This record gives sequence, structure tokens and C-alpha cells, in this order.
Amino acid sequence: MRGAKSAKWVAGAIVVALAATACGGNGDGEGKSKGSGPAGYVSIDVGEPQKPLIPADTNESNGSYVIQSIFTQLLDFDSKGDIVYTNAESVTTDDSKTWTVKLKKGWKFHNGEEVTSKSYIDAWNWYANIKNNQQNSFWFQDIKGYDDVHPEKGDPKAETMSGLKAVDDHTFTIELKYTMPYFNYKLGYTTWAPLPKVFYDDPKAFGQKPVGNGPYTFEKWDHKKLIQVKAWDDYQGPNKAKNKGVQFKAYTTLEAAYKDVVSGNLDMIRQVGPTDLPKYKQDLGDGAIEQPYAAIQTLTPAFYSKTFKDIDPKVLQGLSMAIDRDTITKTVLNNTRTPAKSFTPPGVKGNQNLDTDVFTYNPEKAKKLVQEGGGVPGNKFTVQYNTDGGHKEWVTAVCESIRKATGVDCVGDPKPDFATDLEARDNDQVKGMYRGGWVADYPVNANFMKELYHTTAEANNGRFSNKEIDGLMNKADKAKSLDESVKAFQEVEKKLVDHMPAIPLWYYRINGGHGKNVDNVNVDFHGDLEVWAVTTK
Repeated sequence: MRGAKSAKWVAGAIVVALAATACGGNGDGEGKSKGSGPAGYVSIDVGEPQKPLIPADTNESNGSYVIQSIFTQLLDFDSKGDIVYTNAESVTTDDSKTWTVKLKKGWKFHNGEEVTSKSYIDAWNWYANIKNNQQNSFWFQDIKGYDDVHPEKGDPKAETMSGLKAVDDHTFTIELKYTMPYFNYKLGYTTWAPLPKVFYDDPKAFGQKPVGNGPYTFEKWDHKKLIQVKAWDDYQGPNKAKNKGVQFKAYTTLEAAYKDVVSGNLDMIRQVGPTDLPKYKQDLGDGAIEQPYAAIQTLTPAFYSKTFKDIDPKVLQGLSMAIDRDTITKTVLNNTRTPAKSFTPPGVKGNQNLDTDVFTYNPEKAKKLVQEGGGVPGNKFTVQYNTDGGHKEWVTAVCESIRKATGVDCVGDPKPDFATDLEARDNDQVKGMYRGGWVADYPVNANFMKELYHTTAEANNGRFSNKEIDGLMNKADKAKSLDESVKAFQEVEKKLVDHMPAIPLWYYRINGGHGKNVDNVNVDFHGDLEVWAVTTK
């Protein structure tokens, strides 16, 4: 997913934003309890979502935080990446092609409507329908009948996917087009959340004031400043809120958010910016958080751009070897990242260190590869990034490393906030490369390849396309067991080195923290702070 979780764009994607906060936020605290919110509420720096609050139209980290608080899907994952059933009693299969879902009884939406099989089936059909233009519609492409509701061209031939059938109010079946042994893991992404009947009356209005089935009910959205949710007493899931509510507060910079944490006007910060990294452990004491999670930072070429269209992969391999990851992670990033050795991070099934020197700093070989590949057109390229996420310093360092090793000029292309950055990517407006980051939507290596580099993937913003890679991924999807599928994707990953759809930089660690007014701040497997578990003092 984009963002600090497509990411989640890290976001579910589900692209890592390095806490991609957006705009606003003053932390004045006037008329408020400690922590600057209503009594018993907790606050966290989460910027303006890119899209309205609809599960299948959210794949970046800001929106994902809010969606996860308001909606609950069939299952989730614990800190180790193992499945935890939430709204589902069970998800089972005998052949990895037809899956049976049994729902827990007694679950309701915030408006009192019962959550049934139909709540899921109707939502998934709506999400998948091409007419509804949902960012995450491709997540449903494995289901039989998807092509009828989401054809490559023209209007849908059907309104429903034939693979979804209700057995009774609390049991339904999912028939896939083919076997997929890890399909149940995909169901842990928030895009699979159910919808109440009221959604279909006015989806546009619903996106501004959603009604979900999650641990919190929606209260208000002051755009580019604040989203506020209230704990729902009737919630029955394992992640029932232990506070009275959450304020998702937007900030223009990480430094501003950090100052509010230190002063007590903000409870939690997802990521401390480079300026404050050297001192945050001293400032926050026991409130400092440092923990690895399943996410990776990359430089991703826009293969439609004049600079990288039809580029020889040797050039990209050379640029990769021109980056001194060890020095940059130790100095600029203050030991908060781990140099990447593959396209997948630790913490997901199938992570491996690839047997290659392409990710190892070697300025002599780097320059040679760039020259052998015909060089970079114009001998210059840009790296797009969002200025509100603490990226300027490392982008500058990466560019300097490339320039020094190869003679290729590299400069940053800053965008004012994460939403603007994403819009440029989504609309094919990236001029060179962009700062890509991806957090696991589900803890299987396929998520870091199929969702990013398959020709049909929505989060494939670089527009990388390779028929051989597509075919190998499709074959890996159809393996007979989860282990076989994971191994097949490991072979796909080895092939990616030959094509370089992106340049892996480093694996993430969360370097965030909390103030003195809250406790029990934990991190989940994809690096999100578990706001539901946070308690006030």
C-alpha cells in the first residue's frame, strides 16, 4: 500500500510516505483536555486523505489510518503477520479455488444495520464495477466474473461477479478464476470491507461521512486539518477501542508535528523527521519508538517519460550501484533504515537476499554499466517526492551519490504534499523517477511484486510492463500451495533484477513516538500505530 502503508501507497497499498502528513494543524489546545482533544481522545499526525473515505478507493497511508478505524474486514494480522479473524468466524478452502466464508453473528454497522453475507457481496460487486472507478478495483480481479463487471474496454456485461454466492445470511462462497493459495491473506486488506445499504443511496456523500462496522464511528472531517472518530461501544471485534476516540491531525511538516508531541499538544507521531532523529530518543524517553516493519523504499522510473522510455536495464542497474546505501542510512537517515538486498522486506513470507551485486555500492562498475546501456537521455533525471514527508535530505544525498559516481545529473522534484505527489503519479505526470515506498497489505512476497510490477496493477505507477514477468506472476498465483506460490514468486524476484522495474533503497523502521499523556502505543506488522489500543493517563 502506498504511504507509510500503494500502501498501504503505504497503504493497502494499501507507498510509504515516511509519515506522509498533509496540511494544516495548529495544536492550539484551546478549550481542550491534555493532548489537545476531547477528554479521553488520543491524537496522531495523519494528513489529508487523497480520496473520499471509501475502502476500495483508498490506497495511501493517510486515508488507510482513517478507514481502518471506521471499517473492519473479514480478517487482519497480528504483529508477526499471522491471520487473526475479525468479522469472519472462518475462511476455508479445499482446493484454493473455492473459498467459504462464515461470518460472526451479531455484528452491526454503526447505523444498526446487521452485517450479512449480502453486505460483503454487494460491496465487492460495487467496488469491482468499472463504472465506479475505484482505485483498488483490481484487487477483485481473481474472482470469477470480474471481467464481466470490469472489462478492459466498454461497459460492464453484468452487475455482479458470478463467483460470489450467498449460502445464508452469515455464509458465502468465493469462486476464483484459478487456484490461489494465498487468497485468504489478501482478504486482510481494508479494501475488502463491507458496506451498509445507505452507501448506495449517495456514494459521494457517504465518502465524506462514512458509516462503517469498525471500532470507531465517524464524527467530523475538517478538510486538511482534522478527522475525528469516536469509539463505538457496540463493536465486537478483537480490536475494540480502549480510548474514547481519535483525532487524526494534519501537519505541514514532520518538524511541526514533533514539536507538538514534545509540548503535549499531539499524542503520537508516526515518523520523526530527519532534523529531529538525532535527539528524539532523548526528548521522548520511554515514548520513543523504533521498530522494523514490512516496508521498502525505492526509486521508481516512470517508463512512459522521455527520460526512461525504452531505457536499457543496465542503466538502471548502474544507477542502483551508484547509491551508497550504507553511508546514507547511517548518516542522513541516522541508522533508521536498513539497506535493501531485494525487492521484498523482512517480515513477509518469501523475503530473500538476492544473489546480486546490483544493490551494492560500486562507483566504478556503476559508471561502466550506465555507459554500456547507452546512458540517461540528456544525462539528467529528476526524483519526485513529497516535501511534507521528510524526504528532501535523503533524496539530495542519493542524487549526490549518483552524480559523483556516474556523472549523471540528478535533482529532486518536490511536491508540496503527499496527495499532490500521488496525483502526479496517478496521472502519468512524473518526469523522471519518483520516491516509491510500499508497506505490506498482506505478509506474502507476492504483495511486493504482483501489486507493483504486474502490467494490470493499479499501483504500478511507473507503468512497467513485461510479458515474461506477467506470465511468471500469473503462474505463481496458480501454484497448488502457499509454499509453492511463495517459492515461485521468489523466482520472479530474481528475474526482476534483469529488468529493474524499480531501484530498491532500504527497508523501513518506524521511528516515531508518543507523549506523556498516553500509554500502550504498539506497532502492527506493517508499521501502523495501533490507535485502538492506546490508553490515556
